[in-house]
Amino acid sequence: MLHVRSIWNGAISFGLVSIPIKLVNATESHSISFRQIHTEDGGRIRYRKVCELEDREVSSAEIGKGYEDADGTIVPITDEDLSQLPIPTAKTIEIVAFVPADRIDPLQMDAAYYLQAGGAPAAKPYTLLREALKRSNKVAIAKYALRGRERLGMLRVVGEAIAMHGLLWPDEVRAPEGVAPDTDVTVRDQELDLADALMDTLGEVDLDDLHDEYREAVEGVVAAKAAGETLPEAPAPASSGKVLDLMAALENSVRAAKESRGEAPAAEKAEVRELPPRKTARAAPKQTGGKASTSTAKKTTAAKKTAATKSTAKTAKSAKSAQGGAKKSTAKSTAKKTTAKKATPAKKTAARKRTA
Repeated sequence: MLHVRSIWNGAISFGLVSIPIKLVNATESHSISFRQIHTEDGGRIRYRKVCELEDREVSSAEIGKGYEDADGTIVPITDEDLSQLPIPTAKTIEIVAFVPADRIDPLQMDAAYYLQAGGAPAAKPYTLLREALKRSNKVAIAKYALRGRERLGMLRVVGEAIAMHGLLWPDEVRAPEGVAPDTDVTVRDQELDLADALMDTLGEVDLDDLHDEYREAVEGVVAAKAAGETLPEAPAPASSGKVLDLMAALENSVRAAKESRGEAPAAEKAEVRELPPRKTARAAPKQTGGKASTSTAKKTTAAKKTAATKSTAKTAKSAKSAQGGAKKSTAKSTAKKTTAKKATPAKKTAARKRTA
């Protein structure tokens, strides 16, 4: 049983079934609070409640509440006045409907409470409502009055208890107009694939493992100053420059997430589809330092020289072949002319003999 001071006593109205309950806070704040001090001497700064008419400080027992009218007139309102309001929710959490949990917009969620059974008579109806909620897979929508106003609530089962979340009224939730970017943006499939890969790599988390690191850091600063020690050094601020290459940022994020989870070595590239190379103007090759770069340059130069030598030899060989062919052709032509000259006198002599 929770040993927490109740902030409201009443009953749950479940049709004609009434369940006596106590309302206790389901959450607690662990944030560090600071006092206001006078910076010159460290003295506490306090606020005193002073009556404007008598110009004197008054105690809490003398303070009540009042409603200020439009003309500035104060109308006193007592707790007894509020307890006699002519509505059923003044002392009752009235269940009005049961709906699927996904019908509740998380934006409406407000403070959380536990509904504690008010004694032995409440055990049976309390358990009945709890088991009915479990079996239906629904939540109960209820109305109740707290701190001077009627509120909306959602009842659901948490472990073996019934919890109630205060809900804002629907008209108290602002529409998200003017919040989203008003510029037309096209998201490519490759970018969505990388975003999916990053989400899969980050995976899930056990919420119990998360803690308030800011509060721990503040506690460290307070402890260091109290002990007169040097304050812890702040980490280097993260880069706040604009992301020029969204794809590169996503790829690096996937790779870093895998490395942090021990799923990939530092040199491994994220398993994502690569984009086609961008069309850019041809530029001169960059000069890089280091032995590896020098060796590569030497190999490239030697390869170029070898190719040039082979090309020169091939050209020379072709030239020689061409010259040889020309010489042979000339010799054949000369021989034909010589044979023709020799044959002409012989033909003339034979013709003369036949004439005689």
